[in-house]
Amino acid sequence: MSIKMPQSVHFIGIGGIGISALARFLYAQGIEVSGSDIAEGAMTKELKKIGIKVTIPHSIQSFKDPELVIHSAIIKEDNIEIQEAKKRGIKILSRKEALSLILREKQVYAVAGAHGKSTTTAILSAILQDCSALIGAESKEFHSNTRALKSEKVVFEADESDKSFLNCNPYCAIVTNAEPEHMEAYGHNLKMFYQAYEDFLGLAKRRVINAEDSFLGGLELECVRLYPSKEICEIEYSLCNNQPTTRFRLFHNQQDYGYFEVYGIGEHIALDASLAILSVLDSVDLETIRKNIKNFVGIKKRFDVLEIGNCIIIDDYAHHPTEIRTTLQALKKYQELTKKNKICAIWQPHKYSRICDNLEDFVECFRGVDELVILPVYSVGETKREIDFSWLFKSYSPIFADRIQRDGNSLILYKNQQPISKIQEGIAIGFNAGNLTYQLRGGI
Repeated sequence: MSIKMPQSVHFIGIGGIGISALARFLYAQGIEVSGSDIAEGAMTKELKKIGIKVTIPHSIQSFKDPELVIHSAIIKEDNIEIQEAKKRGIKILSRKEALSLILREKQVYAVAGAHGKSTTTAILSAILQDCSALIGAESKEFHSNTRALKSEKVVFEADESDKSFLNCNPYCAIVTNAEPEHMEAYGHNLKMFYQAYEDFLGLAKRRVINAEDSFLGGLELECVRLYPSKEICEIEYSLCNNQPTTRFRLFHNQQDYGYFEVYGIGEHIALDASLAILSVLDSVDLETIRKNIKNFVGIKKRFDVLEIGNCIIIDDYAHHPTEIRTTLQALKKYQELTKKNKICAIWQPHKYSRICDNLEDFVECFRGVDELVILPVYSVGETKREIDFSWLFKSYSPIFADRIQRDGNSLILYKNQQPISKIQEGIAIGFNAGNLTYQLRGGI
């Protein structure tokens, strides 16, 4: 991109998780930042607290004369601020287009993959304490999706859902897996999908991959290749105040790197941590890695333990069958440690397209739970499709509810505005990328 980095930027849709991270990051670099969104939210309030001017709702008075306007993916051409910027001749870029401008002079550690990229990014940012971090979720280490420092190094969660990972200027590209997802962005063409991942890796000087992924393992690119089943061993799990920890030993290329402890539970946590470790072995000494990785204390909505009591309440972002299955495997280990007698899974299906693309896997992925609650589909604006959940999931004898309500350390299920059941013991875990997360926390 030939344009220079501007000294004033206005963000339309600034409350979004990805675009708010860019706003924070540029603000920390000394750039004048403003923004707008359709409604007030937690993110817009946080941005105001650090000094960024945010206008609610969208308005042509929300900006003066910025050199650049950046908008989120959901903002349409008929947005009044987009139209006003065009009238004034102000340069307009989508978030995807702006990445190559914002990150082009940085040394970027970019993490991609269908599953585990937020966790891997947050673990990597815990190791690289002197780096800025842009994550697609809130790190509990610094209570934000962004750690904005005046640093030339950036840890960045790279997004394949809109192909924007091809614009992030990776110095080091880390890929956790390449399972087909967001196929609408690739015209449902597997060849195009896999080519994008290969192109992403090809942009980087250093590459770290999970070589047991069926696609990644077959690439001829020079990579640091992790073979989890052979190189991650002696995995142990423990609890401190009912918060989980995974301890593991890492062997790589016939070298023993010793033991590491990381927050979280499950083999996938050890995998994510190992990829992060291997990505910095060329620049950070081993003992610093071993010490700094303990700065990672989880990210919001990823095996997020909200309540500990007779009923342990957990919020999890898993919204794909692979993610749900992996989280339930970890949950079984957590159940053993907490000695709880049952698991109730509360599922808020996310997007009709995802459900239909993975229907058989969704039906199977909840095996092993003691109780299944199914909420209405969180459609994200998609046209409704008829899916017979009652018939498809009949083997679970599921409870169908409209919403849940937090009641201390219990959860009340509602149908047609009436309470129909109450969960007050065992482990209740919510699987969602929608608004169930707020209900689990006592909101609406």
